Amino acid sequence: MKKPSPYLTFAGTIPFITCAIMITMNIDSLPYFGSTADILSTYGLVIASFMAGAHWGNHLGLAEKDTWAVKLPILSNVIALSLWLGFLMLSATGFTWLLIISFGSLLVIDYALYQAKVITHHYFNVRKYVTIIVLISLMVAAIQL
Repeated sequence: MKKPSPYLTFAGTIPFITCAIMITMNIDSLPYFGSTADILSTYGLVIASFMAGAHWGNHLGLAEKDTWAVKLPILSNVIALSLWLGFLMLSATGFTWLLIISFGSLLVIDYALYQAKVITHHYFNVRKYVTIIVLISLMVAAIQL
């Protein structure tokens, strides 16, 4: 049986795409869920923090001599804490741009991890395509907010 992670990863783009479409269509809120911008912000915060946490998890399996064993926990914490503070302090538009920067940064880190053979080619490809979808969705939303 194939691992479900690539399918779940791509399915995770659905809320980003849906929110971008709703924001473009001027649908400001959903019954029971609230503001579309808030839905996008909280989902983005959760997913970006989750991805930063994946980087934290990657560092646990690395040898102490590996430079990524030091870089990953620091970078993952900086990204997660920046997102949390941004969520608390920024407008929906400002936070959406912070999400764009964060997802872009996470992809750059993943590329470096792929080059260092910490993550596989398959995993990096999935992350690359999913991040492109997420970034486009976030940019569409940010321009409309």
